[in-house]
Amino acid sequence: MVRMLDQTRLPHEVVWVDCPDHQTVAKGIKELWVRGAPAIGIAAAMGFALGARAIQAATYDDFVRQIKPIHDTLAATRPTAVNLFWALNRMDTLVQLHKDRPVEEIKERLIKEARAIHDQDIQRNVAMGGHGAKLIREGDTILTHCNTGALATGGHGTALGVIFTAWESGKRIKVLVDETRPVLQGARLTMWELQQNKIPATLITDNMAGAFMKKGMIRLCLVGADRIAANGDTANKIGTYSVAVLAKAHKIPFYVAAPTSTIDFSIASGDAIPIEERNPEEVTNVFGKVRIAPTHVDVANPAFDVTPAKYITGIITEQGIFKPGELKRTLGRKRT
Repeated sequence: MVRMLDQTRLPHEVVWVDCPDHQTVAKGIKELWVRGAPAIGIAAAMGFALGARAIQAATYDDFVRQIKPIHDTLAATRPTAVNLFWALNRMDTLVQLHKDRPVEEIKERLIKEARAIHDQDIQRNVAMGGHGAKLIREGDTILTHCNTGALATGGHGTALGVIFTAWESGKRIKVLVDETRPVLQGARLTMWELQQNKIPATLITDNMAGAFMKKGMIRLCLVGADRIAANGDTANKIGTYSVAVLAKAHKIPFYVAAPTSTIDFSIASGDAIPIEERNPEEVTNVFGKVRIAPTHVDVANPAFDVTPAKYITGIITEQGIFKPGELKRTLGRKRT
C-alpha cells in the first residue's frame, strides 16, 4: 500500500489516500494528489514496486513482460518532470541487474529501492539547504514561485528547503509568495508550509512581482525545477520565466534549487524539454467549481515554461552551487 497526502485538498483539509495498486498511484500523479518533480519520482518508484509486488510470475522473463505495462502506465502520467523517468529507469535497472535472482527476491529489492529513493531525496534536500542557506542574509526578503517544500519532495524541500534551513539557523527573513496560477500551489501549499514553520510570509498575485522588485523589496529569488537541460536551461512551473526576466532587469539574483536527479544531461538545451499541456478547466474554472471565463473560449494551459540559462545566477544542488554553464563539465552524467 502507498499512502498519498491529497494536495488538491490543502490547505482546507488534510486527506490521506490509500493507493492499493499502481493504477491508483498513476492517477494520483496525474491528478496532482502528489506533485513536485522529486515527489513525483518517489511516487513513481513506489508505484512501480507496488505493481511488481502484485505480479504472479514463475520466471524472470514472465515477470519482465508483466512489469513493462506498469512502467508504461506510470511513465505516461506527466511528461515534463524528469525525476519521474529517472526513478523508473532506476527501478528498471535494478530488475535487469538481478535477472539471475528469484522473482520474489527482485520484488523485495524493488521495495527497498523505492524506499531508498525516498530517503536519499531527503538527504539531498538537507544538503541542498545547507549550501543554499549561505546565499541568504539576515533580513532578506525572498520571492518564491510555486511550491518547493516538503510537499514537493521526500521531505524538507528544494528552494523552500533552503529557506527552512536559513530560518532554522537563526536568520530572520521574510518570504513573498507568488500565488502561482492557475492551480495556486503558492497560495495553497507554500503559504501553508511557511505557516507550519512560523516563517513570516506575504502572499502576492503573480503579476505583482515586478512592482515589488521595482520598490527594492526583494533581495533574492528562489525557485525549484522540474527538468534542467545540460546547458542549464530550466523548466519550472509556468510563470517562472517571467520572474527570471524581471529579476534580471532589476539586478536581483535568481537561483534554482534542485537535486542532481533533476538534471537531464541527455538534452542539450531547454528547447528539447517536453511541456505538459493540462486541462483547460484549470484556467476557466477555480478548482473545477466556479467558472471565471465565458463559455466556448480558446484556452492555453501549459503547466511549465523554460527559463534560459542566461537568466539564472546559479543552480543549488546537493553537491554545491554551480553556474548553469558548469553543470555538464562538473557533474557530467554522474548520478548518485
